[in-house]
Amino acid sequence: MPHILLAMPQTDPSTDRIEIPPQLWFHLNNHVDRLLQCRRCPSMQPIPVSGGPVVSPIMLVGQAPGDKEPLLGRPFAWTAGKTLFRWFQEGCGISEAQFRSMIYMAAVCRCFPGKKATGGDRVPSPEEITQCGSWLAAEIALLKPALVIPVGKLAIQQFLATAPLDQVIGREWQGSRAGVSFTLIPLPHPSGASPWHRMEPGKTLLQAALKQIRNHPAFAQHFSGVRAC
Repeated sequence: MPHILLAMPQTDPSTDRIEIPPQLWFHLNNHVDRLLQCRRCPSMQPIPVSGGPVVSPIMLVGQAPGDKEPLLGRPFAWTAGKTLFRWFQEGCGISEAQFRSMIYMAAVCRCFPGKKATGGDRVPSPEEITQCGSWLAAEIALLKPALVIPVGKLAIQQFLATAPLDQVIGREWQGSRAGVSFTLIPLPHPSGASPWHRMEPGKTLLQAALKQIRNHPAFAQHFSGVRAC
């Protein structure tokens, strides 16, 4: 599996190949297996969605899957995902396939919350966020990411105090969780329902955030020599 060889922030100086201790991938693989069996929240619609056991120094944290992601078996698999991966293609020079194989994809909640009676996806309850938060904390403790990218207000709020997006996007923050410190570079949600990233100051702040991600040492090293395909 080529992405595993590229996904550990410890480099063998004699070869420039990134070494991954087998036990780390073993523990992460077991974690993902347990995650996919989770049924903690009765109001959520199983099954959980995972991007797989990608060992990486970079972690993306989404909000919660929509109704298409459980059917397709991967996060950001529908319209919002097309926008998200276009951002990374144009702003950071990596394709969707490279992103999925080299960045760990987590979320605040891993199951589709269902629809509101008035239409639209239901926002997870505080109890559901707490229940699912142990999976995220375990992933941070295992991977010890150097860079965490929360996408959307709900994901950003797990790390930073609530604030308007124009005070959060386009800035680097220092975060910590599960005893691990890391850089936070938030992104807006790529949903078509939100116009924020398509109008100013959102357009400019989004580009600033993507530039910060591209220039972050963890990203630069991890994708060194990789060309978008």
